[in-house]
Amino acid sequence: MVSKRIIYSTDLKRSNRIPPGQVATEKWPVLHYGPVPDYTEQDFNFRIYGLVDRPQILTMDELQELPRVEVHSDIHCVTTWSKLDNIWEGISVHDLVTLARVQTSARFVIGHGEYGFTANLPLQDFLAEDVLVATHHNGEPLTPKHGFPLRLVVPKLYFWKSVKWLRALEFVAEDQSGFWERNGYHDHGDPWLEERMR
Repeated sequence: MVSKRIIYSTDLKRSNRIPPGQVATEKWPVLHYGPVPDYTEQDFNFRIYGLVDRPQILTMDELQELPRVEVHSDIHCVTTWSKLDNIWEGISVHDLVTLARVQTSARFVIGHGEYGFTANLPLQDFLAEDVLVATHHNGEPLTPKHGFPLRLVVPKLYFWKSVKWLRALEFVAEDQSGFWERNGYHDHGDPWLEERMR
């Protein structure tokens, strides 16, 4: 049986967990660009490449064999809603970094989703303890509209950085603006600083 670590996001310790300009919701709104992909876990693979010593192409079965992590966090969408007390389950990005042996020259990560969607992250934010590649939310497998079978989850940044239908992580030396960043969104996206637009 695969072991599972439990991590609590540092934002849960804030006295006020709602960033400026946000409103708490019990629902989980569905927002994305383009259609929802239609595939099974058997069709799916996940790639780690770029500035790594051991590039990877992993099946869902191989991902499920890696150590598991459970992350308790809040999430904040740039469209002004916040959903508190989420429980994510999946693989810590630290285990993926170790597996691929990311090189010291890597300073940024590009998350690649379906249909060419990308989001850029500084390596420092990507390596926060509560960042994971999630397969489950609140005890249930991710639904297709929320990123099944794999979603990047980066709780400390606006939720567009948490790429749905994650197909690859690319490690690079220079920053490369992602899909929404090229369309006017802030390159970083810290909810507590209201980094919404450039």
